[in-house]
Amino acid sequence: MKKICTLALIAFASTAGSAADPACMTAAKEKKLAGAAQTSFVKRCEKDASAKCELDSKEKKLAGAAKTSHMKKCVAGTGPAA
Repeated sequence: MKKICTLALIAFASTAGSAADPACMTAAKEKKLAGAAQTSFVKRCEKDASAKCELDSKEKKLAGAAKTSHMKKCVAGTGPAA
C-alpha cells in the first residue's frame, strides 16, 4: 500500500510541475507579466497553493488516492494569495 501511495505522489508531483496552474497563469496574465517575471510569479503562486492545499488535506485527514485527487483539484482551483 505504501508503494502505491508513493507512486501516486510521484506521479502527482511530476504532473504538477509540468503544467502551469490555470488560476496562477490567469493571474499572471492579468498582471501583464511575461518571461522570467511570469515564470517566477507562477512558481511562487503554485508553491503557495500547494502548501495551502497540503494543510487542508491534513485537516481533512486524507491519504492515498483521496489526498492525491484533493490536492490536484485544490491546487488547480486555488489562485494567488491575496
